[in-house]
Amino acid sequence: MIQQESPMPEESPMLPQESLAVIAAAIGKTKENFRENASYFLLWGWLIATASGLFFLLHAYTGFRYYFLPFPVLAGAGIVGTLALYSRRKAIAHTETYLGYFFMRMWLGLGVGFIGVVAVSAARGLPPFGYTLIIAGIGTLASGLAMRFRPLTIGGVLFFISAGVCIWMPDLYQPLVQALAIVAGYLVPGYLLKSAPL
Repeated sequence: MIQQESPMPEESPMLPQESLAVIAAAIGKTKENFRENASYFLLWGWLIATASGLFFLLHAYTGFRYYFLPFPVLAGAGIVGTLALYSRRKAIAHTETYLGYFFMRMWLGLGVGFIGVVAVSAARGLPPFGYTLIIAGIGTLASGLAMRFRPLTIGGVLFFISAGVCIWMPDLYQPLVQALAIVAGYLVPGYLLKSAPL
């Protein structure tokens, strides 16, 4: 005798209030994830602004032959700090949003591009600042547009403008342009994002 399988119970439709609660929770979680992204902008903002300022001071006012050292040292610290932040975030959240997944891979790709641009510029004896500002502008503008966070979008545009300024700026002062752009494009939006209401 063949037994008939019992039909699967139908899921009861959600009440409108339940649907709104699910949507509100998802939006709240997304905003919380956006606020967590502020840590990356603040970390890299302080490191690159500091490296740019030290590069300028060492190059302009000292005879130190390795005036470029603040960049590799602080960039190395930034990589370690970024990995630590990412690992801690994954351990707490246990899941990753599609947007978080995209951001991490996008910035990883831009980081590789940043290293490549610096290496090529150094090999050719050119200052890399205009090029690195373009790379920062791409990532910041894309992040601002994806998060619909206007200060980051404006920061991305400011990076592109600063890259244009570097065309007419003497090589010596280009690190200062980068430092100012980083403050306006990473630090200001980073602090605004960190304090944004959920």
